[in-house]
Amino acid sequence: MTAVDFAAFVDRLAQVSGEVILPFFRTAIGAEDKSRGGVFDPVTEADRGAEAAMRRLIAQTFPDHGVIGEEYGRDRPEAEYVWVLDPIDGTKSFISGLPTWGTLIGLMHRGQPVYGMMTQPFTRERFYGDGKRAKLRTLAPSRGEAPPSEWTTRALRARSCASLREATLMTTSPLLIRDAPDRAAYARVENEVRLIRYGGDCYAYCALAAGFIDLVIETNLKPHDVVALAPIVEGAGGLISTWDGEAAAKGGRIIAAGDRAVYDEARRLLLAG
Repeated sequence: MTAVDFAAFVDRLAQVSGEVILPFFRTAIGAEDKSRGGVFDPVTEADRGAEAAMRRLIAQTFPDHGVIGEEYGRDRPEAEYVWVLDPIDGTKSFISGLPTWGTLIGLMHRGQPVYGMMTQPFTRERFYGDGKRAKLRTLAPSRGEAPPSEWTTRALRARSCASLREATLMTTSPLLIRDAPDRAAYARVENEVRLIRYGGDCYAYCALAAGFIDLVIETNLKPHDVVALAPIVEGAGGLISTWDGEAAAKGGRIIAAGDRAVYDEARRLLLAG
């Protein structure tokens, strides 16, 4: 099977996860701190319920597939096909009532990301890609008593940007770059760009793929944070890797850029120390 063959199933996963999550959004939902005294790392009933629902559907449909998820760990990670799930990437935004969160659904084949979706059920957006192309599907809100409009689809394309001086940079928060040399490296890039925005989580990578920003730099990412996003960024013509230029799928220090010139210039500054 190819990645395209799984596209309809990924839509089903997006649907079931959204049905679990949306009733909790902008409610008085409680959050447990997974950090046990470290940097606040919240998890909610919505996170756990959505991942459990996706795992059940995967087990029923593809019992031989593996699953790696943020909340429930690894199941057959050595399988030929492995699903990589983050039910709510951006839980801090979620519990704050902000819509800059999403559900990440990634598929790896023999250890390589081949398909990914970021679905945002509140804004009715689904960003998806297979490394060769990427698209955004949007469901328009209903008007009055009329049913919702049909899904509309458009191709995603990262934009050209000649230099860092013209670039817009996003990171979820500089405070999450906990290693002092990494913070200094990030600051070198931030000092060169035209505009900086914080707080995007997975949405930042999709904004890059859609051609709205030029650069994302983060550290301490896990596979569930990035596997679904890599095929979207690359499918839109962008680049994503570790700071050292290795494949992004294992996580760590990640850089994504829409233009090769910005990618090369930013990496040079990140590694200058």
